Amino acid sequence: MKKNLLLPSEKGTVVPKKMKIIDYWKSVRLPILAFLAALLAGAVLIVLTDLKFYALFKKTFSQISTTQVIIAITSIALIALSVWLGVSKWVKNLLEKKGVTKRLSVSLRVFTPIIGFIISIFLLRLSGFSDIIDAALNITYISYHSLLEGSLGNIVDIMAAFHSGNIQQITESLNPISESLVAAAPYIFGGLSVAVALRCGIFNIGTEGQIFMGALASVIVGYSIKGLPPLIHIPLAMLAGALAGAFWAFIPAILKTKFGSNEVINTIMLNYIAFSLVDFLLTGPIRRPDQSIPFSPYIEISAELPRLLPYPSRFHIGFLIAVGIAILIYWFLFRTPAGLEIRLVGQNPNASRYAGINIKNKYLLAFLISGAMGGLAGANEVLGVSHYLSGTISPGYGFDSISLAILGNNHPIGVIFTALLFGILRNGSTHMQNIARVPVEIITVVQSLVIVFIAAPTIIQTLFRLKGKGKSEQLIVTRGWGK
Repeated sequence: MKKNLLLPSEKGTVVPKKMKIIDYWKSVRLPILAFLAALLAGAVLIVLTDLKFYALFKKTFSQISTTQVIIAITSIALIALSVWLGVSKWVKNLLEKKGVTKRLSVSLRVFTPIIGFIISIFLLRLSGFSDIIDAALNITYISYHSLLEGSLGNIVDIMAAFHSGNIQQITESLNPISESLVAAAPYIFGGLSVAVALRCGIFNIGTEGQIFMGALASVIVGYSIKGLPPLIHIPLAMLAGALAGAFWAFIPAILKTKFGSNEVINTIMLNYIAFSLVDFLLTGPIRRPDQSIPFSPYIEISAELPRLLPYPSRFHIGFLIAVGIAILIYWFLFRTPAGLEIRLVGQNPNASRYAGINIKNKYLLAFLISGAMGGLAGANEVLGVSHYLSGTISPGYGFDSISLAILGNNHPIGVIFTALLFGILRNGSTHMQNIARVPVEIITVVQSLVIVFIAAPTIIQTLFRLKGKGKSEQLIVTRGWGK
């Protein structure tokens, strides 16, 4: 079945009814399931790297009998067999030949590994391995519980605080959640930066440098201009950050559109130029006079983003601005002719050129929007969190945003939820390290595993019984003869 996708800007064209540009569930289900699979793999890694578990494992296996070894091997083989029965195409075809309904076939293949795992655990407990199993479950529970408690707070403390009615106590109980939202705000901007570029088929690895340039411009406007009301000073400083980021992205955009230069190499190099430029300015022209450490002066109070909760919470309006801009980017990409053309260029530049779309202009537009988003991420950190500029203004938001955008399926709404996830992971990892003694690098491993599963969707589709993309429907782009 074929459908014609007609640009809204063309007169006399009709968009077919009941046509959905995005199937939201199909857009987000793979990243969600990939994250769940990464959490399971992370749990295994946490258990296997725990020294107490290793000591208990060594002690238990030094005392087991031959019968226990046989039962353990049988249990592991049972798990492997049940997983194979669940994912095997041979089993699927056999059930179809036997006349088993599709729904029953899927149910059997989903529950077979679960039942096999439960039976194996039961056998292992009977054979004397209950201490090892309990230790593994306890380590996993403590680790992820401390992660969630450090990022979302303790529900008992939150309920008690609201019951007391004390504003200070409520603020303190909500501090973990608010800190996760504070960490999510720059991730939203950074994720949008990468996602918009990828939607147009360009790879902007320069988001980190654009963050630094946006922070530099916003801090200069924030501390050098005095006497302005907040309603003017804040938008002016945010605009300066966005323009600085857009300018820094304009350089590789021109090099690509005019000279065909590779944007990946150019944006990587511009990152280091931005780092060096900020370091130079912080050690001289904009260095705070009363400090030997390379910090900029504090911005004016009129340039600070308002905080939405009392002290000590740092939750500010920048998070709401980030969400609002993400919704605006969604509207632009999926509800305007220019956004549609950007997406078409990313899907098939040759077909887009034949349809009359100016490829170079769309590359330039996508780069400018992408850079502006990166600049806003830097402005958000300066105006909402630190209120001054240092060489450590970004702990790697721009580089993390690459994996964030991929996990969010390069969709603005997906970026919001993925940024919240990254904010939770970043804010909770420190608490997990303090309580469960799990290194924060485990979170990096989990994020990396998510990308691995996203890059290899067949793994997730097989594990969770997802259908691949159908081939029965073809999308044809038409704009008019010779236009």
